[in-house]
Amino acid sequence: MPPATSRTAPETSNGFISKLSNHSVEQTVEKLKNILQSKGVALFALIDHSGEAEKVGMKMRPTKLLIFGSPKAGTPVMLAAPSIAIDLPLKILVWEDGQGKVWVSYNSSDYLKERHGLPHELLQNIAVVETLAAKAGE
Repeated sequence: MPPATSRTAPETSNGFISKLSNHSVEQTVEKLKNILQSKGVALFALIDHSGEAEKVGMKMRPTKLLIFGSPKAGTPVMLAAPSIAIDLPLKILVWEDGQGKVWVSYNSSDYLKERHGLPHELLQNIAVVETLAAKAGE
């Protein structure tokens, strides 16, 4: 996969979904943080990949990863399919491509379900990522 600095439209295979944001990376991240807070979802970490690159003298387009979740929703999922712990907490990547477009990317809940053999009735516990990503980019 080419580096983000040279990419235009992101790949949509292997369970990786990207939706265009109508805002800058910073605005999209702030919007997402507010949505998470309003829903009582914990933001466990915000990783500023581009900020860390800058600290070591490298340039990278704005790229931030939010790691979030709810133990109440995630624990039953991990009990049913322990290997899914490698993909939880949920993550949303907010990044700018080489043309200045901002993308909100995440792992498809159907992909995670298939990857880890998650029972269908627990899919709703992780499917929230799709709604959050869509709202953040609106």
